[in-house]
Formats: sequence, structure tokens, C-alpha cells
Amino acid sequence: MKKNNFMWLISLILVLSVFLAACGDKKESADTAAGAGKRTTEESGKDVPQVLNLIEVAEIASVDSAIAEDAVSTKVLNNVIEGLYRVNKEGLLAPAMAEAEPEISEDGMTYTFKIRDAQWSNGTPVTAHDFVYAWQRAIDPDMASPYGPYLMAGMVKNATEIGEGKAKVTDLGIKAVDDKTLVVELERPVAYFLSLTSFATFLPLNEEFVTAQGDKYATNSDAMIYNGPFSLSEWDGTGNWKYAKNDTYWEADSVKLDEIIVDVIKETSTAVKLYESGEKDRVKLSAEYAMQYADDPNLISEVETAVYFFKMNQLRDGKPTPLANADIRKAIARAFNKEELADAVLANGAKAANFLVANDFVLDENGKDFREYSEDFTVYDVKEAQAFWKKGLKALGTDKLTIELLGGDTEDSKKQQEWFKSELERNLPGLKIKLKEVPSAVRLELDDNSDYDIEASAWGPDFQDPISFMELFVTGSPHNKMGYSNPAYDELIESTKTTYANDPIKRFEVFAEAEKILLEDDAAIAPTYQRGGMFLRNPAVKGIAINPFGSDFSYKWMYIEAAGK
Repeated sequence: MKKNNFMWLISLILVLSVFLAACGDKKESADTAAGAGKRTTEESGKDVPQVLNLIEVAEIASVDSAIAEDAVSTKVLNNVIEGLYRVNKEGLLAPAMAEAEPEISEDGMTYTFKIRDAQWSNGTPVTAHDFVYAWQRAIDPDMASPYGPYLMAGMVKNATEIGEGKAKVTDLGIKAVDDKTLVVELERPVAYFLSLTSFATFLPLNEEFVTAQGDKYATNSDAMIYNGPFSLSEWDGTGNWKYAKNDTYWEADSVKLDEIIVDVIKETSTAVKLYESGEKDRVKLSAEYAMQYADDPNLISEVETAVYFFKMNQLRDGKPTPLANADIRKAIARAFNKEELADAVLANGAKAANFLVANDFVLDENGKDFREYSEDFTVYDVKEAQAFWKKGLKALGTDKLTIELLGGDTEDSKKQQEWFKSELERNLPGLKIKLKEVPSAVRLELDDNSDYDIEASAWGPDFQDPISFMELFVTGSPHNKMGYSNPAYDELIESTKTTYANDPIKRFEVFAEAEKILLEDDAAIAPTYQRGGMFLRNPAVKGIAINPFGSDFSYKWMYIEAAGK
């Protein structure tokens, strides 16, 4: 049971729940965000095809929950595998494989979950052992998970020691007392722990099945089993895929869709044509098309919690890059007009970002948004940018630089990257930007190898706390492969997990101090915009759930409504 002296945590969770509900209300207009299809649904009162036709702009990089780290892959996993919790259609955390709220110890460091009666798609029961295996696999150094050690270290008991080779994976603080009882031991109270259990890394895996598949596991849709609302189908490891309703899902009666067909289409023009012809049910619009369809009744606008930024790599191939010079970084961070980028180039509801932690993302216990604790940093200022640029060039002993900008290969990405090139070269004399535009999977590999100068990157929070953004750039973080390290920054972030773990107001103040170091003092990254989107959607489709953190969308509650309803 939750004890009285742990009430600060309960209060924070309640505030977060209220905020999540507000997020759900704010995004209600997106409830009709896709559809077309083949099944009878009670909502329609007549036969209505229950097949949904969607578009993704990138391929699946991996559906191994220990490896997945990109938005598309985590979205797929959210819809085919279910963890202890999931974000429900109201935007609130709700028990999923956990049959109810866990029992939490008085000190807030031991969680006891009861696992509900549920099955994998091959008929095998889902048990507490499936979570133990999955978490141990994700923390295993041999697995090289990009998220496991990063998310568990300093949180789940013995995770840090396992990463340092001082403990075995079986020492991780997660145990199956029996098939139905799972106990997790933490190293400190973690207010956002339950929201983490909905994230891909913490999803269960059936050890017998994964072991039998060996290296083939998750390389195609037949080399997986599923316990979520849908099963992945017709995916050969590349290209397009489908979802099929999972009839063994514990709440299968709530799933109305029979099938979701997903095609990877990177050109907005092609996507719009498919929408107009009725072949696709939702399409994200570039600025050109957003203006063209401004008066369309089926146009919806969303502002999301993902923030985009430039990662500025200071060490490439073992050698310092020009970006190791702080003045060069500070110049670049101030040398492009973010308002113009958001309003004219993107023109899709995005907002200029002079910050890392998103607006309208997380509140303190008094309902105050985190952004009210912090400031705007590296605001567009050509004069100031050029002063930093001149100083940086002088220190490097040159009057010109060529810097590579690594970005995506979609139509929208290319348009943005051309704009960045033009803006930066215009405002910083002597700068030449060399564009490198590659598919998402290639970009992830280049990022992992620190093989870039500047990377057009982004982060959507995995759970609802500022640390989901801020911890990305501590020394040794798997997402900080850009040669950046500041002990003062590291100490501040660590203090939010230790010294101030039980003081939510002070935590926010410390995060604000750290954000200033990262963005203003060090210019380690250069924020560009907070993501928004303009979409055309089929109004017949109801029930899409847009998540404020973790996976972008849940399709569990979607259905196609009959015309005239």
C-alpha cells in the first residue's frame, strides 16, 4: 500500500494524471485521425469495413524491444506488445498487464505487481517471468541496448553495477515471486517509474520463444509473438507492413479494427494523392499543402511534446571538430530564424524552440508548467551570432569552414535542410554547409558511431518528467555521442535523482539551471522547434489516442463509423 510519508509522490502522480487528462482533451480534435476498412462494428449499426490505411515516412528500424529507439519502431511495439501499464485513450496511465495498481512500499522503492490473466498470440500465458527476462536482457551489456542501461542505471536496483561488470544480470532488482507476482526494487523513489513501464524497453518477452528464434528474433513478423491489441503481419524486415487484430489479446472485445495497412511514403505529394483518392486515411502535410488545404474541414492541427534540435558533434573519428569550439557552436545556435522556420517553412503548427524541455509537457505539484521555471536561450540574433563566429574562426586560425549537416531523406526533411543551409551560410560568412540526407536507419547508425558534424535530431519524451529530456546529455549517455561533457551539468542532473528526489519544486529549479548550462553557456545543442502537425484525416475514423509521451499513437480503440453518424 502507498504510505502516508510517501504522499509527496502520490500528490505528484495525481497532478501528472490531471495534466495527462488535459492533454487528452486538448487533442480531442485528432480523434478522427485515420481510416477505411472490413468488419461489422456496433457503433455503426451496419456493416462497415474495419481496415485502416496509414502512411509512415520511415521504415521500421527494429521491433526488438531491447534495441528499438526510433519513433516508428516504438509506435509499432506499443500497438503489438503490452507492458505493465499503457497510456489509455484519455491520455492517462492505466494498468495493462498489471491487473491493478501495484503495492508500493513505505519508502517508495519496492513495487509489487499482480499480472493479469493474458496470453501471447501463440497461446502461451503472459507471466511475471516474461518481464524479468525482458528487463535482464535489456540491461545485459552483451545486448548493447541503447535504452536499457540508460533508463535503468541509478533507478532499478543493481542496474549500475551490472553495467560496470560488478554484478550479474540476474542481480537486477526484478523478481518473479510466482507466475502472477512481480516485484521490482528501485535504488531511489522515482515519481515517473510507472510511466516508464509503458515504454518499449520495459515490455515483456517470452524467453522460450525468443531463445528458440535465436538471431532471427524480431527480424520479420513471423519471428515474433504478441500480447497487445494487434499482431504485426506481412513484414519481411524491410518496407511496408500490416497489423492484424490479435484475437488472443486480453481485451480483444475493445479492438474493432480487423487490419491496419501501413505503407512507407516519403513524398508529401504522393501521400496527398493517395489520401484524395481514398487509398489512405491520414496524411501529414508540408507547409505548401497545409496552406492549400487551410479551409478543408478535415484538416486538424496538433502541437506535440517532441522537440527538434541540432546535435553538434565535438569529436569525430577521434579528432576534435570545429564544433569543439564553443564560440562556433554559439554562433550556429543563434544564426537561423526559428520563428520563420516554424511559421513559414514548416507552417504546420510547430513552434519556435529556444529550449529543450517542451512547453505544455509537465507541471509541478502546484500546476505550474516547467517552462515557467526556465528561460529562452540562444534566441535568434544575427549580430551576436556573427560576433561569436568571428571569435571562433580566429581561434581556429581560419576564415572559412565546411560543416556537414546530417538529416533525413524525406521530402519535408530535405526542404528544412535546404533552408538551414541557406540561412546559416547567409548569416555566417565563410561557412559552407554540406548536406548529407539519408534514411532514418542510416542516420541512427551514423549517430551511434558519432559519424557526423551537425545532426538534425529530435526527442519525444519517454515518460513525463523533465529528466526525460535533460538526462540525454549527461556524460556517458548513449544519446550523447557528440563529445560533450560538463561535470557541473552532470552533478545537477544527478542531484535531481538523489539530493532533491523528494523535493519536486527544487528539482524543477535545478533542471532549469542545468538547461541554461546546456543551451546558453555551452551551446552543446541548438534547439530548432517544438513539433506540430497539420493532417488531413478521414472523418469516419474515430478513437485514435495520441500519447503525450512514449509512443506517438495507440490504435487500440479506433473504429470506422458509418456515413452520416
